[in-house]
Amino acid sequence: QVQLVESGGGLVQTGGSLKLSCAASGSVLSINRMAWYRQTPEKQRELVASIISGARTNYADSVQGRFTISRDSANNTGYLQMNSLKPDDTAVYYCNAEGIYSNRGAYRRFDDWGQGTQVIVSS
Repeated sequence: QVQLVESGGGLVQTGGSLKLSCAASGSVLSINRMAWYRQTPEKQRELVASIISGARTNYADSVQGRFTISRDSANNTGYLQMNSLKPDDTAVYYCNAEGIYSNRGAYRRFDDWGQGTQVIVSS
């Protein structure tokens, strides 16, 4: 019922920047929480950043001060601005969103994941 599509990944050199986007489609009424996770073959999926109602944010220690999560509620879109990128940031980044959507006139809860977008940071 709700689809999340990530974009903005790519190849960048150490110290560069990328901005990821997560667009939610479908009959989304509100997004209460949006988060970005990342995963590599060596590590399990880990939380990078999250944002909830009131624009309260949380960041992993490894990215704090370099990454910024934001959202545009009117467009049901979330963003992750990544600055001062390091090779250790290389991973597939996944968007997760929790909120409320409309299904046959009824309000229902959703908690969905995007397909992921690859970020590669070269040395």
